[in-house]
Amino acid sequence: MGLFSKIAEGLKKTKEAISKKIFEAFKATELDDDFYNGLEEALIFSDMGAVAANEIVGELKTEVFKSKVTEPAAARALLKKIIIKKIDYDVPPYSYPLLIMIAGVNGVGKTTAVGKLAKFFKDQGKSVVIAAADTYRAAASEQLEIWAERAGVKIIMHGEGADPAAVVFDAVSSAKAKKTDVVLVDTAGRLQNKKNLMEELKKINRVVGREYGDCDTRNYIVLDATTGQNALSQVGIFDEAVDIDGIILTKLDGTAKGGIVLSIACEKEIPVVYVGVGEKITDLLPFDAEDFVDGIL
Repeated sequence: MGLFSKIAEGLKKTKEAISKKIFEAFKATELDDDFYNGLEEALIFSDMGAVAANEIVGELKTEVFKSKVTEPAAARALLKKIIIKKIDYDVPPYSYPLLIMIAGVNGVGKTTAVGKLAKFFKDQGKSVVIAAADTYRAAASEQLEIWAERAGVKIIMHGEGADPAAVVFDAVSSAKAKKTDVVLVDTAGRLQNKKNLMEELKKINRVVGREYGDCDTRNYIVLDATTGQNALSQVGIFDEAVDIDGIILTKLDGTAKGGIVLSIACEKEIPVVYVGVGEKITDLLPFDAEDFVDGIL
């Protein structure tokens, strides 16, 4: 199955949820208030959120006026262009060595995302080491060890309760000695102890900056697409501690709330960089704005 086919399949529930409402909106014979209200309702229904939906419809009205468009079919093409522009961020290409720190609350699929990301880079011919820096959750390192084995990559682990920054230090030291291309850092997600967790993430970043300052460093947060608008508050919490560079959106195939991508783009201005569209180790895909919009509209 090609990448577009996987994205389309993963967005099936979102498309089914909004297709009837979108279809009804574009059945209109003229671009009047009823048309725009119906369209905004359809966009909100896909969990784009009121802010994003209102913004998109407002821009569509402006483009329709500027382009002298009078037919709903032509307005649909304009709508697709507007949405693509909203979510198509210019993400700098990776340089190597590369270190990606993965943050997020427990239960969003963080450990799974790390394993799939390891496989993604391994398939590109890159050498990879995983730092199992979630040393608090019971069996977290053991779960990650299974993913590392499946991906065919090395993993650095310490005992339960160990200092996460020490794990990262050892992983970075190993990567430098062996000239490893990619270091993936799995971190804890204990929001019930928010202050300690945020300080822990800052400490890891300081260790990376001190010991591996010449590497390309990215901070990603993993979000569960099925949580919809609740994901936005998680972005805010983690972005306070470490500047979030990108989002890995998991479980996109299991939800009708794929419109959350638009909410994130409009309200948080952080790009979605990967999407999870299935349970296989190869089901984490680089995000493509055009494929995404084609998949929901």
